[in-house]
Amino acid sequence: MTSQATRRILAFSGSARHNSYNTMLVRIAARGAEAVGAVVTIVDLRDYPLPLFDEDLERENGPPENATKLKQLFLEHRGLLISSPEYNSSVTPLLKNTIDWVSRAAAGESPLAAYKDKVAALMSASPGGLGGLRGLVHVRSILSNIGVLVLPDQIAVSCAFEAFDASGDLKDEKQRDRVKKLGEGLAGVIARLGAGDP
Repeated sequence: MTSQATRRILAFSGSARHNSYNTMLVRIAARGAEAVGAVVTIVDLRDYPLPLFDEDLERENGPPENATKLKQLFLEHRGLLISSPEYNSSVTPLLKNTIDWVSRAAAGESPLAAYKDKVAALMSASPGGLGGLRGLVHVRSILSNIGVLVLPDQIAVSCAFEAFDASGDLKDEKQRDRVKKLGEGLAGVIARLGAGDP
């Protein structure tokens, strides 16, 4: 199915920083997906604060309310648009912790239900010369190992402190178009896979 109602993408950044370059970047990609008919839900992980994943905490109190809310969002969307900065050559603690909490199975639920049949597109922005590319290697590995189909195309925006204008858009038109096409590409893949509401 390719109707707008069934092409659902969850978009978010792995950064909690105000005026995050990665939050700006994922919003541009989301526009690209929306332009070809996808329904995109953009969330800010700051709105879903979580403790560090702890099985003892989970066993004693159950999953945190925000983990349950985020997991439901994952279950309701087929595509994932993720932009994450690189922290010390790897994934951000915020993103990894989110992935870990969302991965937990509820009673009677199959393992990794929130990631089953999902398709993801990755991007990053960083002040450094590689644009966060090394961190994306780890994000790709994590998601692939829990059953997510991660598209081969990705974007890494270097020198991010000078790449964006005051409105949060990329200054370079060609670069902006590439980011939008990443969102378009994700929308196209889930459409071709016959993506419906999971």
